[in-house]
Amino acid sequence: MKLLVVGGGGREHAIIKKLKENPSVEKIYALPGNGGIAADAECVAIGAKDIDAIAAFAADNKIDYAVVAPDDPLCLGCVDRLESLGIPCFGPRACAAVIEGSKVFSKNLMKKYGIPTARFETFDNMEEALAYLDTAPIPTVIKADGLALGKGVIIAATRDEARDAVKSMMADHAFGKSGDRIVIEEFLEGPEVSVLAFTDGKCVKPMVSSMDHKRAMDGDRGLNTGGMGTVAPNPYYTSDVAARCMNEIFLPTVAAMNAEGRTFRGCLDFGLMITADGPKVIEYNCRFGDPETQVVLPLMQSDLLTVMTAVTEGRLEETEVKFGDGAACCVIMASDGYPVHYEKGFEVGIPEDIAPYVYSAGTALNAEGKLVTSGGRVLGVTATADNLATAIEKAYGRVSEISFDNAFYRHDIGRRALAAEVK
Repeated sequence: MKLLVVGGGGREHAIIKKLKENPSVEKIYALPGNGGIAADAECVAIGAKDIDAIAAFAADNKIDYAVVAPDDPLCLGCVDRLESLGIPCFGPRACAAVIEGSKVFSKNLMKKYGIPTARFETFDNMEEALAYLDTAPIPTVIKADGLALGKGVIIAATRDEARDAVKSMMADHAFGKSGDRIVIEEFLEGPEVSVLAFTDGKCVKPMVSSMDHKRAMDGDRGLNTGGMGTVAPNPYYTSDVAARCMNEIFLPTVAAMNAEGRTFRGCLDFGLMITADGPKVIEYNCRFGDPETQVVLPLMQSDLLTVMTAVTEGRLEETEVKFGDGAACCVIMASDGYPVHYEKGFEVGIPEDIAPYVYSAGTALNAEGKLVTSGGRVLGVTATADNLATAIEKAYGRVSEISFDNAFYRHDIGRRALAAEVK
């Protein structure tokens, strides 16, 4: 089989490495891929949002199956276009990807169908939003409606911070058109859990849970990032919580999308908060999370391509989705200064024996064919083990063997999870 994977980050690298385990895979193209992905797939310089060029490439190269991984091309209808050419795909069509593409849509969906989430109000008028903030509970959460590279959410601790957030989104257009509409919602408290789930629109098969670390610095300080590391499983996601999530959130969400004529097929990522009142949805993502994928897929014992094709063909119920009992840890090695300003172009040294456990996020090949840094998040370094403490130790051991100038990473990935295991 000839496969096409749309995207060029650490998530896509993890997906490609897992897909390669299937013996029927002869060739994988990554559009656009990156320098590190080039070791596992043929990278083609076509942007993930260039739907016309992606479709033309897929048709010209007689692609047998495509995986559309990032949110932007999903919301732009990449799956719709490829399917119109007779190319089967993993990923939701645009009408279903809106569950991530519009926070106003997803919040209204949850309200309509009784899916537990934070109380909220939506606004497309800045003056009305500012007037609402005069009496809104503080702290509060302000979210841009559309896609914003995972950065369109601001937690405001004071009324002034909340007003500034609204103005930055709606007047200053900090997130472009994504901030033309906003959601102002209740601030929830409790441990966060990420659960990726396969669904073909009929059944839901969750993957192992995970815990992300969004803040740039140790101790959960500093700016929010795309994620500085992840561990799996998440100790707060107990069997009782999992059962409630399936009955109160996962299955009702899939049923709600069906009722709206927006059947979701692909990976539905549930961002959850385990509150004193039970689990509630913080957000939906219409695709594999990043860097959650980098700890979830290494624990997957079932064949990924088999599961993906079962989702596409509506056969998920009869297909085994199995994960190991161990644990995984992924430490993100970033460029110093991320997520604001950072330098690029530093050569990356990865020992050959640990290369299989490293996922490239922001790398490129220079004129001499050397791997160099090209982004804020550069590498995801992963390890699996029988228990979380050992997985963390192994991951940091591998980090210590990798070198590039300007390298920066957190030293406490998994510490909260270990503390929760002790309780």
